[in-house]
Amino acid sequence: MSHLRIGIFGVGYLGKLHIDHWLTIKNVQLIGFYDPNKATAELVSSKYNVQYFDTPEALINACDAVDIVAPTPFHYELCVLALRKGKHVFVEKPMVNTMQEAQELVKLVREANVVFQVGHVERFNPAFLAVQNLSLKPMFIEVHRLAQFNPRGTEVSVILDLMIHDIDVILSIVKSDVKHISASGVAVVTDTPDIANVRIEFNNGCVANLTSSRMSMKKMRKMRLFQKDMYVSIDFLNKKAEALKLKESGDMDAFSFDIPTAKGMKTIAVIQPVIKEESAIQKELQSFVHSIESSKHAVVNEIDGLLAMEVAHQILDKITHASASINM
Repeated sequence: MSHLRIGIFGVGYLGKLHIDHWLTIKNVQLIGFYDPNKATAELVSSKYNVQYFDTPEALINACDAVDIVAPTPFHYELCVLALRKGKHVFVEKPMVNTMQEAQELVKLVREANVVFQVGHVERFNPAFLAVQNLSLKPMFIEVHRLAQFNPRGTEVSVILDLMIHDIDVILSIVKSDVKHISASGVAVVTDTPDIANVRIEFNNGCVANLTSSRMSMKKMRKMRLFQKDMYVSIDFLNKKAEALKLKESGDMDAFSFDIPTAKGMKTIAVIQPVIKEESAIQKELQSFVHSIESSKHAVVNEIDGLLAMEVAHQILDKITHASASINM
């Protein structure tokens, strides 16, 4: 089997992590990278012994697939260049900056007939993967994604920088259209919201409350799912997961306990799924390669990226209108 030739756009903090992983993935040849910062490019080229290309076009022409880890404002232009050359594309979240760009990309992907994957890395988080067989059908979801301030990523709001991870995960779980969104947010140190609280109501009755902040003193990435007869907790940061459910006959669980209810004693089973020690970034890049080799849609494809952006921009619109009303 011939090697899949990969080219990377952007070798900042995340780009370097991607290089580390690409160099270990089978049937892949890292052709090189492009980064407009010449000093950074020379250092990275020397450290990893990977070729630095002078122009985006030269890199695209030399590879079969591109990995776009550049800042969000450059995503659309680079995706278009690659798609028009018929190259497979992996692009970091958010897919692009605007809804118009996202809609145009979806059309281009369809015309190019290539694999297009968006880097919603939490879909590949070992803690999230560990609960996939629990038949998740939540009716209430609570999410906290808190981070300390970091200038990296602040070219977009906290909604597109952090909360979009959870929006994508929730949309992958809740198989229903969004009915209503309410949101509030505050721009503390940047020109866009740095902290936000959002309530998403779905047509099937599910409600999701999300809080995201890049102004916190500590890190937290937790999601709690409540559904009939079961509660599931996912800790994306520490890669832990746990479920509590009403015990049924035949359930084999390591631990259970009884609680009194109005309808008598109930037995609660505690499920602690086995969580594999593996890198989510490595998993998502391997998944991208597998999709290309098997000619299948990416696990997180352009439609997923579009839907997550659609909800994110509805949230931003709500916050903008609320802020405008306050300032009148």
